[in-house]
Amino acid sequence: MSDSARAEVIEAIKNSEIEFIHLWFTDVLGFLKTFVISVDEIEPAMTEGMGFDGSSIQGFARIQESDMIALPDPSTLKIMPWREEGQLVATMFCDIMMPNGDPYEGDPRYVLKRTLRKAAEMGYTFFVGPELEYYYFADDVSTEVLDKASYFDMTTRDIGVDLRKQTVRSLKSFDIQVEYSHHEVGPSQHEIDLRYDEALRMADVVMTYRLVVKEVAQENGVYATFMPKPMYGEAGSGMHVHQSLFRGNKNAFYDANDPFHLSADAKAYIAGILHHAPAITAITNQWVNSYKRLVSGFEAPVHICWAHRNRSALVRVPMYKPGKEAATRIELRSPDPACNPYLAFAVMLAAGLDGIEKGMELAPDVVDDVYEMSDNERAERNIGRLPGDLNNAIKALEGNELLRETLGGPLFNWYVRNKKIEWDSYRSRVTPWELDEYLPLL
Repeated sequence: MSDSARAEVIEAIKNSEIEFIHLWFTDVLGFLKTFVISVDEIEPAMTEGMGFDGSSIQGFARIQESDMIALPDPSTLKIMPWREEGQLVATMFCDIMMPNGDPYEGDPRYVLKRTLRKAAEMGYTFFVGPELEYYYFADDVSTEVLDKASYFDMTTRDIGVDLRKQTVRSLKSFDIQVEYSHHEVGPSQHEIDLRYDEALRMADVVMTYRLVVKEVAQENGVYATFMPKPMYGEAGSGMHVHQSLFRGNKNAFYDANDPFHLSADAKAYIAGILHHAPAITAITNQWVNSYKRLVSGFEAPVHICWAHRNRSALVRVPMYKPGKEAATRIELRSPDPACNPYLAFAVMLAAGLDGIEKGMELAPDVVDDVYEMSDNERAERNIGRLPGDLNNAIKALEGNELLRETLGGPLFNWYVRNKKIEWDSYRSRVTPWELDEYLPLL
């Protein structure tokens, strides 16, 4: 943003009823961080940035190189839908900078920006539309559900309907466009779908969305969770990500002459996603609990293949509608809503661009239910499988040079170390299941 435009934003804030501004940024694991400044500090904050100790933020810096600067991005200025002591409160996302003014390479927002810049050099703009699922529970220490409804159900006793409506209103006050909301498959499970947008703006939106969902729930005395698999035997929560590339105003994924209206770029992009899928999974499904969702039988994809209508495939291509060329897209169905959206969008894009750059060939689509195939049938069709746990996902990530380059060496190495620690902590724990199953017998 130019100095004149920045000055206009500063002046607009000073002339408003805004008293405080929450400056937001994201750590490597995708947790939203914030500090608050008064309106009197807005000018130096936006021109010089705000200094902080980066060594205290997950994955940011070692203690000997801890000085960092959070520089607000004026284009992200939003007014919060709730007041604090009667005063308006604004928010802005920040870019993390080094003291010398260079971008900090471990900033997840910068990782996505860097990947988007590569796409731009190839002539593309990256658009995404995520569908985030979540559960409402009575509190944050149990899985007591609020309803027994299921997919698209509408019941007069479903408190989630009112919570969703209130959430949508709050999102709209952030200028976040919502397509629709509905009850999901699991009891007390819900989904609010966001309108397609450019990937950096959408990553900011996802961070805001998760906060708003939780804030509205808390205001109403309940708890909202994006945990991928909070209950055994019930559906997990996913974040299906619709994505496409545009050249100017034209959808680069559309080809009028193809039987399925998919361009060569789209096919190579899908091939890149499938090729790098095992390593991508370590980013899009970053928690031990993520792999309790990625099992057969609950609609989450397990096998590495693509299809048009088949929702058992990892990548689905929604049906083309005449006159809707701009809507031609692919849907990656494996990510969950507890990922870091900046890193998730970055690795998806990097994998797809790699497929285009290398002209990767796309295997035939799968029309049969992949879950019902035998292992031999899947092997004959060269259909691989996603990692079955976090440990194997991290091994796949470690061996993937494209994602090492995409994430940058320091962030990549910290992330791998962090996830190995998480896995070691998990695998050494004695679980209630083990006590129930073994203690009476052994």
